[in-house]
Amino acid sequence: MQQRLSSAAQHSQDNGIKRGDLSSPQLIQDFAEAISVMEVSGRPNPSPFKLHKSASTPLRYSGAVKKVVKKNQTKESGNKKKDNQDEYDNASSEEETAEDLMNLADAGAHQIRLRLPSEDSFSEETLVSQERLAEEAKKKSEEEEAAAKERQAQRQVMAIEELVQSEKSYLKMLQICTVNIRNSLNNLQPPPPNLDSLFLYTEEVMNVSSRLLFKLEQKQLKPKNPEFLENLCASFLSLSSEIEAAYKEYLWNYNHVSLVENDYKQNETLWSDIIKVVKSAAPEVNATSLSFFLVMPVQRIARYPLLLQTIQKHTDPSHPAYALLEQTANTSIALNCNINEYKRFREVADKYKKTENLTIMDKINRLSTHSIAKKTARFSQYIKHETGMAPKLVDEEFDTLEGFFNILEYGILVLLENVETYLFHLQRFLECKTEEFDFDMDGEKAPVCYKEIHTALRQWILPMFEKRMRTLIHKPLCELRDLLVGPKNLIRKRLHKLLDYEVIEGKPKLSYEEQAVANAYKTINTLLLNELPRFNGLALQMIWRMLGTFSCLHRDLAADMEQLFQGFALQLPHSSYHPTEFQEWVETAVLEGARNLDILCQSVQETLNSPAVQPLSPSCQRRLQQLTDKHGSGKIFQVTNTVVGTRDFDLNLTKGDFVALISEFDTRGDKRRWLVDSGAKKGYVPSSKLIRYHQAAEDPPPSPFLPTLGNMMAFRRHSCIPDPQVVHVTSQPLFQVVAAYDFMARGSHEVSVRAGEPVRVLESQDKRGNSEWSLVEARGQRGYVPSNYLTRMPVGTGSLAPPLY
Repeated sequence: MQQRLSSAAQHSQDNGIKRGDLSSPQLIQDFAEAISVMEVSGRPNPSPFKLHKSASTPLRYSGAVKKVVKKNQTKESGNKKKDNQDEYDNASSEEETAEDLMNLADAGAHQIRLRLPSEDSFSEETLVSQERLAEEAKKKSEEEEAAAKERQAQRQVMAIEELVQSEKSYLKMLQICTVNIRNSLNNLQPPPPNLDSLFLYTEEVMNVSSRLLFKLEQKQLKPKNPEFLENLCASFLSLSSEIEAAYKEYLWNYNHVSLVENDYKQNETLWSDIIKVVKSAAPEVNATSLSFFLVMPVQRIARYPLLLQTIQKHTDPSHPAYALLEQTANTSIALNCNINEYKRFREVADKYKKTENLTIMDKINRLSTHSIAKKTARFSQYIKHETGMAPKLVDEEFDTLEGFFNILEYGILVLLENVETYLFHLQRFLECKTEEFDFDMDGEKAPVCYKEIHTALRQWILPMFEKRMRTLIHKPLCELRDLLVGPKNLIRKRLHKLLDYEVIEGKPKLSYEEQAVANAYKTINTLLLNELPRFNGLALQMIWRMLGTFSCLHRDLAADMEQLFQGFALQLPHSSYHPTEFQEWVETAVLEGARNLDILCQSVQETLNSPAVQPLSPSCQRRLQQLTDKHGSGKIFQVTNTVVGTRDFDLNLTKGDFVALISEFDTRGDKRRWLVDSGAKKGYVPSSKLIRYHQAAEDPPPSPFLPTLGNMMAFRRHSCIPDPQVVHVTSQPLFQVVAAYDFMARGSHEVSVRAGEPVRVLESQDKRGNSEWSLVEARGQRGYVPSNYLTRMPVGTGSLAPPLY
């Protein structure tokens, strides 16, 4: 201290201050007292005392020294004022000297450090005190942080417990609703209508909720356990798809639940009974309607994100399950968004897929200025597409789906038609009771076995087969055909909305109505792109399964028939054959039966193709006579089917018209088009629709085999009429039937004869009763010839006998 004061004194001497002035004991005592007053232990800054120079004001420490010294001096002067005035003057001069010293210190140095004798020990105590304060502050901060973490953990546990307990309470309420209340309502007489539709999809919601609780309780962890949160998130994520599938169907059906409940309210007696049942089934919840329970799933799915976000809010980010919890919360939000989108799509689909059977008056009543303008704009846009005036918006993905849907629709309709035809013929076969006919084959085993087998088939096996066919194939096909109506209507409505959308697509700003039109098109298009592939896949899967079922039904039918035949196999005549011999016999019998059937079919075809001559009207006779006189009888043809002209110079003719052939090819050499004369005009007709006409009333050319008589033309040729006298011929006939003219057969049902050739008349008319054609036998061949080409001739004479006809 003395050294530092000496240095200060030396510094003062250099600046004009005397050394003796600083060595005053009173001055040193006062200066030390001032320093001790400033460096008390209660000051806020325990750091070593330093004086810093200030450019604007004096140092506060120098001011403090000045005040303290002045105060002490004043006190001393007050005590000795009257006794020693000189000491007062000295004290004043010392005070001035101290002030000068402090001012010199401010002017000569930036900082003066004063150290008392006890300064080292005081600094150590200050450092210890500072460390103690820091430790106390740190400890307090740690305690506050731990308390905050504890509070956050408690809130997290409370949120988890709330989720679990609310899930249990929610499941309990649903069980009360679906078990107690539903059974009580079913016991009402009569039970409420559409009761099952109220609880539709409730079982699925309860199932997914119970599975979630089972997963949470499976590991027997408490909510305070950190692993419980991880288990909760993992369980919810694993059931997210099932939760979405169950709740989206329930929420879509909830509108129907509200409508049914409103219908119940219209009947006061029924509604009062329902309220009594609800209150008696759950008296603790004070429910007043069914909607109290049925609205719970709607509220529950929306509450999942709130509960999970609350848990996330009170979970430390450093928690090991925080990332999984965040994913779970986002998944719950996405579930609600997906369910809302699904509900909106279903509402649009239900709106547009309905088929309305409107009468003409209903459609007229619906016409308005807005609807007319809208349909006009659509039609105009469609015309622009077809004419190429405006480009069409192309969606290749949708076009592919629509094409596949059309193929499926065609396949389903064709398959349904074939199944219905199959069942129709099966029913016709069952109506044929051939076992009831008497075959006059008593005593033979084969007919008896046939009767028993056919009886068993018709009464047991085939009716069961038909029933299974209708249940397993026909009914599902009919339902699948009905399901095609909804997507078909949506596809048609999409086309209408597309035309509306294309009109407003290029506008920079859309009005409210135009924006609604654009949203409707986008919604329907998105709905079809999402749902049509699923529908096509399920429809195709159903078709394949029905075809497999069809094969299985026939396999079962064959097994039943085989079992039935085994009982009669030993009674049949060919049961003793070796399998190889039996197979050869079967092949031979089948081929022989096929040949006989072919011969029968040809015979029936010839019978059906027998010529038929219809009487001509007077106008046709005049036209025929005109064409015959102009072109000759050899070129007259008759039209077999109606002819409609498709090119220039083609004629329009009806079936039965007469034409005369001019040329057997057209100007290009095409032999499929003939140039004919119809009497009124000339033109081209397809040759496949013309057939040569044989005039039955025309006089044939004279035959050289018949004698010429003057009265021969007087004989009239009539159609062959059955005469019982002709059938019963004597052993020595007086007349025989011969061909009076040459006739060339035009088909397998006719026979060619020459003039004078004897023939045998089998039938004097064709199968249709037309007497202008006769069935004869000539040279061992049978066929039809015109009746007026036949005549009678006496046997052994050269003159004609009286005509047969």
